[in-house]
Amino acid sequence: MELDLSFTDIGCESTPGQDPFDQVPGGLLALDAHLHCVRANRTLLNWLGHSGAGADALAHVIEPADAQSLEQLRAHVDALRQRGEAPPLDLALRKADGAVWQARLQSAAVFDGQGHFLHSSTLVQPAPAPAAAAGGAPTPTEALLRSITDRIPARLAYYDKDLVCRFANAAHAGRYGKTPEEMVGSHLSYVVRPEVLHEILPRVAAALSGQPQSFEAERQDASGQRHYYEIHYLPDQQGHEIKGIFIELHDISERRRTEELVLNANRDLEERVRERTTELFESEQRYRLMVDALQDYCVYFIDEQGRITEWTESAQRLHGHSKAQVTGKPFGSLMSADNAGEDEIDIQQVLRLAKSHGQWETRGWRLREDGTRFWAHSVVTALRNQQGELRGLSCITRDMTAAKNLEDVMNDLNRELEKRVADRTRQLVAANKDLDVFSHMVSHDLRAPLRHIASFTSLLQEQIGESDDPMVQQCLQSIGKSSKRMGVMIEGLLEYARLGRVAIESQPVPLSPLLHGVIAHLRQENTQRQIDWVIDTDLPMVRGDAMLLAQAWGNLLDNAVKYTRKHPNARIEVGCKVNPVGGHMFYISDNGVGFDLEKAHNLFVMFQRQHHSMDFEGNGTGLAQTQRIIERHGGRIWCETAPGRGCTFYFTLPFEGTGPATEFTPSALAALSA
Repeated sequence: MELDLSFTDIGCESTPGQDPFDQVPGGLLALDAHLHCVRANRTLLNWLGHSGAGADALAHVIEPADAQSLEQLRAHVDALRQRGEAPPLDLALRKADGAVWQARLQSAAVFDGQGHFLHSSTLVQPAPAPAAAAGGAPTPTEALLRSITDRIPARLAYYDKDLVCRFANAAHAGRYGKTPEEMVGSHLSYVVRPEVLHEILPRVAAALSGQPQSFEAERQDASGQRHYYEIHYLPDQQGHEIKGIFIELHDISERRRTEELVLNANRDLEERVRERTTELFESEQRYRLMVDALQDYCVYFIDEQGRITEWTESAQRLHGHSKAQVTGKPFGSLMSADNAGEDEIDIQQVLRLAKSHGQWETRGWRLREDGTRFWAHSVVTALRNQQGELRGLSCITRDMTAAKNLEDVMNDLNRELEKRVADRTRQLVAANKDLDVFSHMVSHDLRAPLRHIASFTSLLQEQIGESDDPMVQQCLQSIGKSSKRMGVMIEGLLEYARLGRVAIESQPVPLSPLLHGVIAHLRQENTQRQIDWVIDTDLPMVRGDAMLLAQAWGNLLDNAVKYTRKHPNARIEVGCKVNPVGGHMFYISDNGVGFDLEKAHNLFVMFQRQHHSMDFEGNGTGLAQTQRIIERHGGRIWCETAPGRGCTFYFTLPFEGTGPATEFTPSALAALSA
């Protein structure tokens, strides 16, 4: 049992009664590691006969009666120092007059902030007397009294002024898991749990001072079950002296549970009644406010013959009729007879369908009091009670005139849009035909004159031979180069047009093998160069046309190789990042010559170049073709660069999930990288 008691400092000069711990009916003691008394309360000093001792003499107030008791006390304190706790100790102490007093010590350790032992916190009580010393065999009167009290369900006990049990009936002893004989001679602190002891000590002290105590409390029995008790502490006053206290406990658990059950049931019932009343009131208020405040809707009620029985303010606001004008009239009078071509049906059929199906919807023109009409959507609902008996019908009507007009406008717009789409489709078909004709003309009609120019230039060069005129040789070479360049440009233009018409064969494409195939082809073409390739090892699987994607990667990597030609330590880096808006963002970065991005307004336009052909070869078609391939895959491409600081191209491909990896054969990889 842990102790948590504050002791009175022995060195403090205080009068009796000022310190509340001097009123505790038990000894309080603090021993240091050398078995010197650090603190003690007045009760313990009185028991040992040291009430008048000075502060210096109190250090040795605890004196074991013999050597064995001294060793037991030293072992008790050592256990506190090492483990922080020690079992209770029955010890023979020497009183001031030399007499031996049997005491029981129950201790806990007190440490400082660094974990060093300061002193013990010890509760001292007279040691329990052996059962044989209680008076021997009970007398017939005592046996009769014991028999009577053991049959009483109330818990009865008597404790003397030292709080030692002198009597307990079977019910009281059973509460602590003991017999009455085991209870006799036990101190109250060994019977009651520490947390309960702190609670009842003030009441016990009050009872020992002559003040009866009555209260209710919750307690736990030996089996761990919780019980409620009505407790009485009655002083045993004999003359002017209090000899002890009578303790009486009545188990009121069932009564308390019943009271709590009834109280909770009443509270729950009251709460439910209050909530239900509030709900009904709020529901009625909401219903009335909702019905009366409807603007584009109205609600009214009819009987099974279709006559109007209740006309709300919302119905009056929408239709314009007053309650007196329409009550008792058939609700069909609110409908326009001119509904040609609409889905309105016979009124009697509406009633019949609503009764049989529970609800029916109609659309049509409705009449206002001034003769105007509006397009409405009406829902007629059958209202039945719990027995299924028809109590009438409700009609909810919504003004849908604006929606009707919008629908008519949308229908007209859709028809116009369909007509424009058809016209545009015809134009696109014609444009595609013209593009095919143009492609055919370029591929055949323009190529033939170019071939003639090249052939006649070659014949002319053979005819002239080694001419002495350098101007003639330079002109012939320029004509040949221009013919070849124009042929390459025509091929690029045809390829650009083809990329706009070719169908995308979408499939899962593993980028790592595709990219390594393209790089292997570039290495073969540039065997004389040392290029540091930095390739991301975790390139994802994308979905697209493998041949077109290989062409796009090849164009960008070929540019990187070409424009790093003048750098002695060329470096090309390829990687992938997750695009925040979805998909993957790829990049190809080099440390080449770069260019002025502010002047590159037509970077992705056909035949537009950022460097002179005398510095870097090319015809200006690669980036335009790459942009068209990326856009055909739903992505976009852009560039970051500066003169002399290299160039980085970024492009995105939408992410549509990864499919199974496609195994590319060596021949397929060679075709992709070609």
